[in-house]
Amino acid sequence: MSNGKIHDRAKTVDSEAEHLTAGESFLGERIRGLRKRQGLTLAELAKRSQLSVGYISQLERDLSRPSVDTLLKIGRCLGVNIQWFFSTKSDVSEADAGYVVRKESRQNIHYDDGIYDQLLTPSPSGQIEMVHSRFPPGAYNRTSYTHEGEEVGYVLSGTFELWVGERHFQLAEGDSFRFSSQEPHRYGNPGDSDAVVLWVITPPTY
Repeated sequence: MSNGKIHDRAKTVDSEAEHLTAGESFLGERIRGLRKRQGLTLAELAKRSQLSVGYISQLERDLSRPSVDTLLKIGRCLGVNIQWFFSTKSDVSEADAGYVVRKESRQNIHYDDGIYDQLLTPSPSGQIEMVHSRFPPGAYNRTSYTHEGEEVGYVLSGTFELWVGERHFQLAEGDSFRFSSQEPHRYGNPGDSDAVVLWVITPPTY
């Protein structure tokens, strides 16, 4: 496929995403449910995660949205990765289950600063995951974090700023990148319009 066709296809994917109606978030419900199934009190989870009881309570009641690194921290304390928290209550047909994700059925997470992730892969049991991320102007994941695996990304639109270890990169539409997820990394949008990034991560430890 030519570079021009790849670029046109990327713009089409992004255009489709712009017209999606975001599914209702059930992040708080999933955090609370998993905590209770493991027999943990709010205080116990707060101590393990080094977060305040009040903050976790707000997350569980969907009164606050976590940063990426905060949700990773909570997930580690509960024995799951971020993929476990992606959720909407969209119906998936029996024929599609485990193989296909329809655009109206994408699972999602809303983070602080308006960062919005959609999971594009249908099952957490595989060896790879794909995530569509949207960063509003000025939105940053300001704390570096690490996890197992390797990830690549492609900037579908906007401008994107990336730190990997001591390296700093300014990226624009059409740029791509790869790094080991075990290196401390953070990122954000320095521009005045949304930045949209397509991520592929293996294994699905994000």
